[in-house]
Amino acid sequence: MKFKTKLIPGKLIKRYKRFLADVQLDDGSVVVAHCTNSGSMISCIEEGARVYLSPATDPKRKTRFTWEMIEINNSWIGVNTSIPNQLVFEAIRDQKIPQLRAYSYVKREVKFEDSRFDVYAENDNEKCFVEVKNVSMKVGDAALFPDSVTTRGRKHLETLIRVKEQGIRAVMVYVIQRMDVSAFGAAQHIDPDYAKALQKAQKAGVEVIALQVIVNPEGIEIIKQLPFIFQ
Repeated sequence: MKFKTKLIPGKLIKRYKRFLADVQLDDGSVVVAHCTNSGSMISCIEEGARVYLSPATDPKRKTRFTWEMIEINNSWIGVNTSIPNQLVFEAIRDQKIPQLRAYSYVKREVKFEDSRFDVYAENDNEKCFVEVKNVSMKVGDAALFPDSVTTRGRKHLETLIRVKEQGIRAVMVYVIQRMDVSAFGAAQHIDPDYAKALQKAQKAGVEVIALQVIVNPEGIEIIKQLPFIFQ
């Protein structure tokens, strides 16, 4: 996936009110960028670190920029939580995920009961609902989700179980926007209820796929799948 516009470099001054970040651009000016990540962003916040912003295309938007990535330990980490949805949709459409190559019809944002899933796919033989989550937190050598308590995320898992109970394929995809980890797991120390729900979903037949992507100012690309572990 390539960025549609050239990204703008700068340095992070601070993140505040969850959805805002002050960034000093290379010309010395300070701008306010929108932060799409509503979580704690543990292990991917470092004041003074290099960041990249994308310019807003909507002239009516209050913030003129969106925060896309940050450099930690000489490696770029993607922080835009809207990127994984588009990335997975394109990967399924283009048949780039081995487990999800068989679909001839792919659509974004499809409702099931009272939940709206990120991707829906089907072929002549089956239907499939896919939920996508962004992962940026690192603990040791593993990427963990979530980085804050998420009742909404747990609800998605519970609905995926009901999807599976109705004979429809259900898949949970975690997109890990950093390269300095080698496994993926649930953050039990942060949200034990989510970790239990994920384990229950997997036992019920919900498939779990962890995709590691490489992030750079030109674009974001799926590199490989990581093993899913319970810690």
